[in-house]
Amino acid sequence: MPSDIHGILLLDKPLGLSSAGAVARVKRLFNARKAGHTGSLDPLASGLLPICFGEATKFGAQLLDADKTYRVRIRLGERTPSADRESEVIERRDLPPYSLQQIESALNSFPRQYAQVPPMHSALKQEGKPLYSYARLGLTRERAARALVIHDMRLLDWQAPDLSFDVCCTKGTYIRVLAEDLAAQLGTIAHLTELKRLGVAPFGAEPQWPFEALESMSPTQRQDVLLSVDAALTTWRRLDLSAGGVNAFRQGQTISIPVEPPGTVRIYAAGLGFLGLGEIEAAGRLVPRRLISSVLFQRPRIPA
Repeated sequence: MPSDIHGILLLDKPLGLSSAGAVARVKRLFNARKAGHTGSLDPLASGLLPICFGEATKFGAQLLDADKTYRVRIRLGERTPSADRESEVIERRDLPPYSLQQIESALNSFPRQYAQVPPMHSALKQEGKPLYSYARLGLTRERAARALVIHDMRLLDWQAPDLSFDVCCTKGTYIRVLAEDLAAQLGTIAHLTELKRLGVAPFGAEPQWPFEALESMSPTQRQDVLLSVDAALTTWRRLDLSAGGVNAFRQGQTISIPVEPPGTVRIYAAGLGFLGLGEIEAAGRLVPRRLISSVLFQRPRIPA
């Protein structure tokens, strides 16, 4: 019978496996009752896929909205319809002899406030159908550009025609479109050849676990690699409730607290640990927003 498991696994997803397939495999491995990923990673991409178990699934939206960091390899001078290796090369161009300085300049000057048009080969829907279904029929639909932010682009290697770099960006960025747009800035074409996700804020420096390592562990060891339910919430400040307000807060009632700056806070209570997220309103009022349904034992994995 499946178990009630709570926490976050930082999975190092392999190539060739969908995000849904990764979740199904993890659920079987942990014998977990409830699990879900926090933002798809294409089968042709590898790397960090946070998977939330049990009560942690209530806070997965925070990871969906988080900034992402990727390691990217693109091939300049070649274009495919899907902008990656999923389809065959349909156009080739001779490359100018780009210098390392020209490549670095292109990365440094790429717009940080970035308006990106989503690709036709994507799961975004129009009139109830994913765009890729139109693309497979040779049809093109109008797509509105989306405002994104590129926080950083850092050159790793340039060995013509292959360019490698790291990029940190806001959610919803299509890296294969970014590859084409970067190539256009250089006056050429490109497609994505390798993609590995390195980080999903606030995660990136922590160990990431491939299936081979997880499968070699005992059930207890696998439990020990899970981060706590609140591990993804460290960007919000912490508020500790006095004993008198705990029951009312857990019942979803607005409570009075000492005056604090307004905003979202993560709520704790002595002896109980993490209780959920709340919103501080004006005049010292705390409104429950997202609560765990039971008191969970929280190991001290993250700073207060």
